[in-house]
Amino acid sequence: MPAAQPWLTHPDPLTRQVARAYAQGAFLMDNGDGVQFYSVDDRAIVPLTEEGGLHVARRLRRDLRHFTYRVDTNFDAVLAGCRGQLPGSPPRDGEWISDDLTAIYGHLHDTGLAHSFEAYRDGELSGGVLGLALGGAFIAESKFHRVTNGSKAALIGLAGHLHSRGFTLLDAQIQNPHLSTLGVYEISADDYARRLQTALSTDATL
Repeated sequence: MPAAQPWLTHPDPLTRQVARAYAQGAFLMDNGDGVQFYSVDDRAIVPLTEEGGLHVARRLRRDLRHFTYRVDTNFDAVLAGCRGQLPGSPPRDGEWISDDLTAIYGHLHDTGLAHSFEAYRDGELSGGVLGLALGGAFIAESKFHRVTNGSKAALIGLAGHLHSRGFTLLDAQIQNPHLSTLGVYEISADDYARRLQTALSTDATL
């Protein structure tokens, strides 16, 4: 898998460890027992295009015209928003992005593995997605909003951006009612493993 190989053999030990775990389908969380790797039986997949199943309601489509997008220009703010600690972002139930995990994400951003995709409205950061990119796979860790439809705009914008850049997989990890309204669907762990391996061999960059 030449596309993801530089991350799997990265000289930084933490970056290498995380990349290898994610390449096997794991992801990071802190449920109060320290930062650990987790996995789930079913994975939530975001279609990259409307033809592929991404659902954009008519009213939402009109609202999307007011958003613009950037990549990796405000990582710390997106991370704070995902923690519910950015002014205007709703508080979060629980704190699975702990201080320790926040430090890890910051380190992974410094080495180039972790990224922020940002949605702006009227020049203000209005929503965003935090995630890791490996080859042609983007694993979305969390998202947030500060205005109505901010997180939906960020996720839809991310899907379009990834498609245009040659990515084949946008993994939202765990399904929820909010995601399902956008056409996000679940696949089995075996199916996910197959898709992930294909994506890891895909040459794509943000």
